[in-house]
Amino acid sequence: MLSEEAKRGVRNLRADFERGGINLCSGKLDQVNKLNIEIAQLCREYNENIVMDPGIVDIYPSSRIPRNLHYLVKPIHRSVSLITKDLSGSRGTLKEKGFRITTDPQTVSSVLQFSSDDEVRKMVYIRGNSVPQANVDVLKRLISARHELAQIMGCSSYTEFSIKPNMALSPKVVMSFLLEMSKMVKPKTREEHRLLTKFKREKCGQSDEDLRPWDETYYMTMMKSSAYKLDASVVGSYFSLSNCIEGLKVLVQSLFGATFHSIPLAPNESWDPHVLKLSLHHPEEGDLGYLYLDLYSRKGKYPGCAHFAIKGGRRISPTEYQLPIVALVCNFPGSQNPSAVRLNHWEVETLFHEFGHALHSLLSRTDYQHFSGTRAVLDFAEIPSNLFEYSLIFNWDLQLECQHPPVQDEKDVFRMVMWHIISCRALGYYAWDYRVLRKFARHCSTGEEIPQKLVESMQGARDMFAATELQRQIFYALVDQTLFGEQPLPHGDISSVVAELKREHTNYGHVKGTHWETRFSHLLNYGAGYYSYLYAKCFAATIWKKLCEEDPLSSTTGFALRTKFLQHGGAREPDALLNDLMGDGIYRYHDGGIVPDISCLCDEMKLVEEYPLQVHL
Repeated sequence: MLSEEAKRGVRNLRADFERGGINLCSGKLDQVNKLNIEIAQLCREYNENIVMDPGIVDIYPSSRIPRNLHYLVKPIHRSVSLITKDLSGSRGTLKEKGFRITTDPQTVSSVLQFSSDDEVRKMVYIRGNSVPQANVDVLKRLISARHELAQIMGCSSYTEFSIKPNMALSPKVVMSFLLEMSKMVKPKTREEHRLLTKFKREKCGQSDEDLRPWDETYYMTMMKSSAYKLDASVVGSYFSLSNCIEGLKVLVQSLFGATFHSIPLAPNESWDPHVLKLSLHHPEEGDLGYLYLDLYSRKGKYPGCAHFAIKGGRRISPTEYQLPIVALVCNFPGSQNPSAVRLNHWEVETLFHEFGHALHSLLSRTDYQHFSGTRAVLDFAEIPSNLFEYSLIFNWDLQLECQHPPVQDEKDVFRMVMWHIISCRALGYYAWDYRVLRKFARHCSTGEEIPQKLVESMQGARDMFAATELQRQIFYALVDQTLFGEQPLPHGDISSVVAELKREHTNYGHVKGTHWETRFSHLLNYGAGYYSYLYAKCFAATIWKKLCEEDPLSSTTGFALRTKFLQHGGAREPDALLNDLMGDGIYRYHDGGIVPDISCLCDEMKLVEEYPLQVHL
């Protein structure tokens, strides 16, 4: 007598209990509980070590650090002995000024991008990828604990345990997909690497100079700037925070016929006086849900940007529905006046990405909170937000993926993340389209809409090393799959495994003494699930190409996205949703699992010449 959604809820609830070991004998259940506690403690220790030991590099003299990086560094001094020129031969001392660089990920990224000093970049790269040393052991113990847990649950590896509930179904399917992606992208990445090496040699005036890992970001930035003459301050002048919020409203109005309205907060309702509350209103359906906007940085605030579901939507009675309530939390710097705040490329992309998650929650209409919004299988949830990002003009770098709140119970991840990923990727396309941008991106002083030529330059810069960026994400996913795969690990210790994968699947060798994996926190919350980002990228590319690209702001497009995709949350099987939305061809079956079609991504990234579209896994 249950509805299909209720039956699915019962099945998922049972599966969740079984993943917690409820069906095991008491001795094994105790082991599972102890291992889950140990895993949670190791994840906490891993993150704490990253905060406590970011690493430092001292640079002398201070002139080696460009002025535009001074806000990231701390002045220091040392005493330098001097021999005086008089006949006495006496010695004096001089205080020499330098800078201390804390090698946290954000600072490392900025130094690698803007420092012209090769030796400074090298020192910062090596130090930043060699801390925290304590996490070498923590990660080893985490891998061991997860493997033991998986074996108690009847799986040969943690990857099998992790992937079994997802569309991919098995590690074999995921590895086949990743290896095919690696093979597909390799020819173009070699060409990009050759061009970058040539550019470096021209700039250095040395014909035998090789490209090192600490050179890549610096020369990429320089080459893009040289080719497209982009000025970050000029681009930012079109993206005030108020303009970007207006852009989100334009998308919702055009696609779904709904509007956001500011509503007053009740006494003590807000956790900060600068939080805004909006209602999403449809002229025929009434209020669809509520959105809190907490946009500005402040001391003690949750770092990064994230979407939080405060209350999921659910059917209370045949005539009454509990409206979803979500919060969009960001950390934009500067004034509390949104018109005065200028967002850089990554910040706008992040805003659209997280808004995609919020919109998914607001538009879902499920009977049970268990399926509301992004609560779906791991390799499905980021598609909508990726679709929205495409209308903006920003580099795709998943290592800088916005931070999400830590998941305390690992099985929660499987229910939420994949839908979450697909929704984000889908929104991503909107963030790159000129027809969308011209609706809201206006100059802060003149009100002039963003020039099409500027957008084309930004798109050109984005695409310049897109294959290399994609290859990096494939490498991350392969590391994730291998470390949590069958044990013992090939090649011995963890760093040797990572080094071998880097040699095989990127254009750079391993730098001795580094262990990048000791602060890649995606290994915690997305253990064996990092491939989901690539699944979402492929799905979103197909949805954009075949449904949205012709008229991205069409109400017909919005109706299809809402009724066939967003409103169902995780209440239906993901393959059924994708098939209803796009028809045949968006995915195919391989060894019992589902893999996305890659042809639209190939076409988008201009990989067709290097790799045929007729790919069969």
